[in-house]
Amino acid sequence: MQTTARRGIRPAAVVVILMTVILTGLLLALGTWQVKRLSWKLDLIQQVEERAHAAPVDAPPPSEWGSLTDPATYEYRRVKLTGIFRHQDEVQVYTVSDLGPGYWVLTPLQRDDGSLVIINRGFVPSDKRDPSTRLAGELPARVEVIGLMRAPEIGGLFLRTNDPANNRWYSRNIAQIAEAKSLGTVAPFYVDADATPNPGGLPIGGKTMLVFPNNHLSYAITWYILAAMTVAAGWYVARNLNAPKRHKDDRTGGSRQ
Repeated sequence: MQTTARRGIRPAAVVVILMTVILTGLLLALGTWQVKRLSWKLDLIQQVEERAHAAPVDAPPPSEWGSLTDPATYEYRRVKLTGIFRHQDEVQVYTVSDLGPGYWVLTPLQRDDGSLVIINRGFVPSDKRDPSTRLAGELPARVEVIGLMRAPEIGGLFLRTNDPANNRWYSRNIAQIAEAKSLGTVAPFYVDADATPNPGGLPIGGKTMLVFPNNHLSYAITWYILAAMTVAAGWYVARNLNAPKRHKDDRTGGSRQ
């Protein structure tokens, strides 16, 4: 069998090699990024677990509110605070929980120093949205609340826009609630109340989700496998493109006598 002599790599093979290198580098970078995200997620889960199950500490006073600019420094901190609920300023925020569709009951708590902190007292089903249907849970006296500090919801791809004028709420946007209810200055966070039962059984507290999706390892493995497949495919295609060409008479079985 006769073949043509080669003097280097053919241009088509060079293009395939360059594309393989670029694509492999991109896939490896994505895999490495997911590994870093995995480390970040594990640290976050550990931090949340430690905060959420620690002994409660006093909620930050107004003098410290200005420093609460980064939710990562305070979210899920277990706190306690005392005061009187301002039930007349209650807001119900629509949600779909593990108990079905319903509402979060957000009520301002006026503390002894006069400051206001909005408390997510818990979940009520749709037919109990109206406070008049659950009067037993409208605590009139001074109360102590223990719960987890949370950062306000300011919107997102999966949150509908609040409509304060029609009392339709879809996110726990503290600034909007304070403005709609003319509360003045309120804490820049809210508190998810714990599962301490309320009279009449409603609202149902202790519904804070502490489970975070963690698929970063599987994503990293996927990107690395794709990188390996890209290398194998690139090598195979480049090898065939750069293979010696046969003479025409070799491909046709040789000339006839």
